[in-house]
Amino acid sequence: MHFSTVDYVIFTLLLVASAGIGVFYAFSGGRQRTTQEFLLADRSMTCLPVSLSLLATFQSAVAILGAPSEIYTHGTQYWFLGCSYFLGLLIPAHIFIPVFYRLRLASTYEYLELRFSKSVRICGTVTFIFQMVSVSPGCVMLGYESLQESTQTLSSVTGIDLWGAVLAMGLVCTLYTTLGGLKAVIWTDVFQTIVMFAGQLAVIVVGAHQAGGVAEVWRRAQNGSRISGLELNPDPLERHTFWTLSVGGVFLMLALYGVNQAQVQRYLSSRTENEAIMSCYVVFPCQQIVLALGCLMGLVMYSRYGEDSPLDKGYVQTNDQMVLYFVMDVLQDLPGLPGLFVACLFSGALSTISSAFNSLATVTMEDLIKPHFPAMTEARATLLSKGLALGYGLVCLAMAYIASLMGSVLQAALSIFGMIGGPLLGLFCLGMFFPWANSIGAVMGLAAGLLMAFWIGIGNFVSRMQTHGVPILNGTAILDTANATTVVMTTLVTSLTTKPRLTGLKAFYSLSYMWYSAHNSATVVVVGLVVSLLTGPSKEKDLTPGTVYPVLGTLLFFLPERYREKLCCVTPLEDKVTQTQTITSTLH
Repeated sequence: MHFSTVDYVIFTLLLVASAGIGVFYAFSGGRQRTTQEFLLADRSMTCLPVSLSLLATFQSAVAILGAPSEIYTHGTQYWFLGCSYFLGLLIPAHIFIPVFYRLRLASTYEYLELRFSKSVRICGTVTFIFQMVSVSPGCVMLGYESLQESTQTLSSVTGIDLWGAVLAMGLVCTLYTTLGGLKAVIWTDVFQTIVMFAGQLAVIVVGAHQAGGVAEVWRRAQNGSRISGLELNPDPLERHTFWTLSVGGVFLMLALYGVNQAQVQRYLSSRTENEAIMSCYVVFPCQQIVLALGCLMGLVMYSRYGEDSPLDKGYVQTNDQMVLYFVMDVLQDLPGLPGLFVACLFSGALSTISSAFNSLATVTMEDLIKPHFPAMTEARATLLSKGLALGYGLVCLAMAYIASLMGSVLQAALSIFGMIGGPLLGLFCLGMFFPWANSIGAVMGLAAGLLMAFWIGIGNFVSRMQTHGVPILNGTAILDTANATTVVMTTLVTSLTTKPRLTGLKAFYSLSYMWYSAHNSATVVVVGLVVSLLTGPSKEKDLTPGTVYPVLGTLLFFLPERYREKLCCVTPLEDKVTQTQTITSTLH
């Protein structure tokens, strides 16, 4: 299993092309001279690049490795996750996007000040920064581990300087994010999406051909009980069932495509609201294709190894390494294709990391700096935004290096921070759907949601450590590091055997990770509403127009108007937006 010269060339071309896109946008158009252009691409992007960029952020390197591993180990039950994509994109398209776009925001967390107060905005911003700074080093390290496993671990023959490759990846990503702004990030995402599709297709086509065709792959999977039926078990402790994937998955999708700054920033960069909405519709079939590719790769892998896996033979130590072993095994006689797949993995990592850097620079500038320096010139604000993107890039590289030295325990600790996505989703839902919620309720709800998230996550991890010892972690449980709504500890469930019925806290800690986002966001909403009622609910006249989506007014249309007025859900969204334009302009 050798890396040829062609493999090196393909991998190098990925980095050169990505850097080139950043340099191009640094010296074209408005040359990134305004924060509007640097952070929001001048609100000039069309539907197709925005949708592919949304997809690239979703299709991280973790998902590229995790989905095939999941299918190989547990079967095709995971494929039902695709059912959650429908509502997971329809709701953002017709609820979250109209609210955010019409308010003309730059940072998602500006909404929290409009709806609640400045203190809630700061709490949301700090929580998001904490989340993304924690997750980004993991993306860098995954790229490092991917290259390590596909070269050094799988025969140590390439002689490549591994940390040199990681440093090159991190610096290239920081370069094009800092120079080219959001336009460069979006267009490199488009390029990297094509590379990701090409890499996965190459493995599937070659692997299926070597196995005797797609029909033979499917037959072997059926004989090995890897083609799963519809599992309708409602038990929330079961890791994957139809309900956990199709219903729990909706909340994971909402945390990513509804309120995550990296994704919302792409919506806000669209030329029109309709273009932003259409990007959600375009992403839907693309996501189904991506999911199908990951699942097919897992089936092809099973058709090659069956129950006699490289993991069982001791060739690799984790399921993710098994995927890379399979890739190198299948493509070893085809120069260039191993390099294409490694480039595919690095494309996933680059798209996620660049999104993190750009979104972190945006929220830091818009939420933490600009409000305190309203007289700052546009030129200085733009320069500072570029400096923030550069600074976050260097910080994440440094943290990735520290993570590589401290091993799996630190990786688990960093992965826990991914649970923050659920409480943030709950915070936005509290403000958008419940008009009587106030700022005290919002802060207390967010605190309760974060406390609940860390309680379950840390309890889950400690409980499994006591049972199995310090675990080996892998990416099969992380759906996506950009949404960061799930935790790595759930990967420890690797047995299909029947487990004894759990009770008490052990059952609580064994909640399927697919329900984490729903559970934690619901905690925020319930606590927020109770505290709001106890401290004095908000009244409609006190609300900033356009910040509440009148979903309750639609659902409760049968109630007399006087009762709907008490619920603050009478005025349509469209009637409120015009009033809001003046208010939002004062924030900028």
